[in-house]
Amino acid sequence: MGEAIVVTSGKGGVGKTTTTANIGTGLAALDKKVVVVDGDTGLRNLDVLMGLENRIVFTLIDVIEEKCKLKQALIKDKRFPNLCLLPTAQTRDKEDVKSEDMSKLVSELKKEFDYVIIDCPAGIEQGFENAIVGADRALIVVNPEVTSVRDSDRVIGKLDARGLENHQLIVNRIDYEMTKNGEMLDVSDILDSLAIELIGVVPNDKEITISTNKGEPAVLDNNSMAGQAFRNISRRVTGEKIPLMNLNVTQAGFISSIKKLFGINRR
Repeated sequence: MGEAIVVTSGKGGVGKTTTTANIGTGLAALDKKVVVVDGDTGLRNLDVLMGLENRIVFTLIDVIEEKCKLKQALIKDKRFPNLCLLPTAQTRDKEDVKSEDMSKLVSELKKEFDYVIIDCPAGIEQGFENAIVGADRALIVVNPEVTSVRDSDRVIGKLDARGLENHQLIVNRIDYEMTKNGEMLDVSDILDSLAIELIGVVPNDKEITISTNKGEPAVLDNNSMAGQAFRNISRRVTGEKIPLMNLNVTQAGFISSIKKLFGINRR
């Protein structure tokens, strides 16, 4: 039986889909059998980032509505025979998927794959509920911005309330020159505010934009710092002990202000 991991954040635009594509591909490169699932019905993008948009015939909604078999909806990545995409529908709404249907679908996938990586839509409404219902673990993607950290704090509270307490943090798009100059939150500030385990830090890297436009996850690019970060995260997902890339710098001044912004004590 495999493990289902949801990639979430609460806030849109922080890099959840990019993270899903890169970790899924990174795990496949480690010879794991992986399926990445697009949970963003109506606004799918995972197929584009994987370079598989032209091969979609059936979607997860077709599977749920019994218009096709699960295997018919799975798209194999030609770069890795052990990597598949389960796309969702572009012309349907998130309310067209019920949580119990998604839970059943994820359970079926866990029988066939080592890892089921679910790309969670933005927000904390029905799409969020569908994405987390069958998950065993959550990876929370946060940008070094106060608004992103605050939204992630809310999501962590939601996950805890639903019994999904196995969650880890990915800090994405960090610019260490800006943190050094006091213009951006530092990793230590974010960890102090959210108080969950850090599984990886991804530096801001223009190669991500290039890889996204090409439909080739940056994890495949040996010259990309972000790609290396995602490769390391993929190894940590499997339980391997990999030290963080030596990019961190110390910064003071943000911790007290961000605590004031929260004004809550979740624990």
